[in-house]
Amino acid sequence: MLPRMQQARALSVLKTGANVFLTGEPGSGKTYVINQYIAWLEAAGLTVAVTASTGIAATHIGGMTIHSWSGIGIKDALTPYDLEHIATREKVVKRLTSAHVLVIDEISMLDGSVLDMVDTVLRTVRKRAEPFGGVQVVLIGDFFQLPPITRGGVSVHYAFEARVWPAAQFLTCYLSDQFRQEDELLLGLLSSIRRNEIEEEHYTLLREQTEIGFPDIEPTRLYTHNADVDAVNLQKLKELSGSVRSFKMSAIGSKALIEPLIKSCLSPETLALKEDAMVMCTKNNFEAGFVNGTLARVTGFDGEFPIVLTSDGRTLTIKPMTWDVIDEGKVRASIEQLPLRLAWAITVHKSQGMSLDAAEIDLSKAFVYGQGYVALSRVRSLQGLKVLGMHPNALQVDPRVVARDTQFLTMSDEVDETFTNLDEAELETMHRNFVHAHGGHLPSEGEMSTARTPVARIKKESALEQTLAALTQGKSIADVAAERGIAMTTVWGHIEKLHEQKQLPVALLQTLEPQDTEWPAIKLALFGAMDEYGTERLKPLYEATGEQYSYDVIRIARLLYPDC
Repeated sequence: MLPRMQQARALSVLKTGANVFLTGEPGSGKTYVINQYIAWLEAAGLTVAVTASTGIAATHIGGMTIHSWSGIGIKDALTPYDLEHIATREKVVKRLTSAHVLVIDEISMLDGSVLDMVDTVLRTVRKRAEPFGGVQVVLIGDFFQLPPITRGGVSVHYAFEARVWPAAQFLTCYLSDQFRQEDELLLGLLSSIRRNEIEEEHYTLLREQTEIGFPDIEPTRLYTHNADVDAVNLQKLKELSGSVRSFKMSAIGSKALIEPLIKSCLSPETLALKEDAMVMCTKNNFEAGFVNGTLARVTGFDGEFPIVLTSDGRTLTIKPMTWDVIDEGKVRASIEQLPLRLAWAITVHKSQGMSLDAAEIDLSKAFVYGQGYVALSRVRSLQGLKVLGMHPNALQVDPRVVARDTQFLTMSDEVDETFTNLDEAELETMHRNFVHAHGGHLPSEGEMSTARTPVARIKKESALEQTLAALTQGKSIADVAAERGIAMTTVWGHIEKLHEQKQLPVALLQTLEPQDTEWPAIKLALFGAMDEYGTERLKPLYEATGEQYSYDVIRIARLLYPDC
């Protein structure tokens, strides 16, 4: 039986306010659907809590871990004292009582006991007996991917085995579209793994993957252990000639929030790069032309930023981005770093959620269910796959997951059939009733067109607004950087973005113009350089003027006189 629910149907189900389990194979569009739903909720005036089972997953969606959001932390069980303590923590109580919808991403890695604790906390704090205290809960993930981490030989306890799972009556939406893999042979292999129907022909197919079909890009190696990854990356960087350029992460917020954010960020605290270093983008930036998992090679540096060449031949200048903890629409903590990491090697665990152009996979030490499946499903085609080693059990999946997946498929088909038989008026009434019950309103098309996307949720407006407010108060760029603990180049980036969005008054921009007597002469020199080399890149202007003027001076001239 094949899943057959489309994204539009899943979105319509979500809008009814029912508890939903949104699942599907890697690349089926789960993230797209939940992003659309979050935008709809925010346009409707409802409060949505966006969380994930792990810190890495949380950074991908701009949310908190479910452990932090719910106040349970690292506890394995809740005592009456623990519950009482959580119920007296003002910040926790506020976010738990104000949430209308709770999203938990990467549900495969959440232990069932944790889901039960979240249920208990919500019912206690909200003083309501319904599952999760009456909050709509949306679980997202694929149980064929990495399972919860266990210690001391304890058996895996999946979220679908939690006490609250049947009580919450989750409607299953099993997406069928495939947007990552276009290779029929690879899709067939992955489907066979999901059914636990691996034959010798599948191992033969993988043994034949001895070369990468993309000669211009060095593939990323996927290992199951961190030690192998670190050894490869450090050795490869050491072998390159040239000097090291280091980029340090900056952070804003409380230590309690910053530390886990840094730990879960795929970009390191100190990123060491050299020309010709193999790198991977660690964040989505569709406007800039890269996504989490884009492979590239460093070809040089444009002043303070690295220039990379992607596997499809595009040259990009990579600038810093932020990872944030967002709660109730506000940024509680933020780190900033280049969205890059060395990419000769990465662990299978950290690759979950990525789409890789090319990968060499070593599964000789695969030790848990799902590692082989996650690794193989990272690539888009067999042309981008080379298999270095294969443990006899590397392609095994948990029989419990296979059995439950069959049920999920059936349940999804039943939901799909039910909603197919509803007319548009009935559906709209259900959607309206849900938002009205929480004091919201059904968003119009106009409101949806201007709704903040989840990418926009991740603080860009907040950062820009903070910079604009500080400049309006007459603070210098150095003051802004020092007060917020960020680099001056970051402040300049905010200024350039504000200018691009026409949010920066010309009068305010002019206050940044140098006041020294040599400025007219400097302008003339820069105008000539801009006329010859354009204004897209700073380095040619810097070199064309004999390296006499700082990048900051060039920036202000470029902003004030773009047509000169």
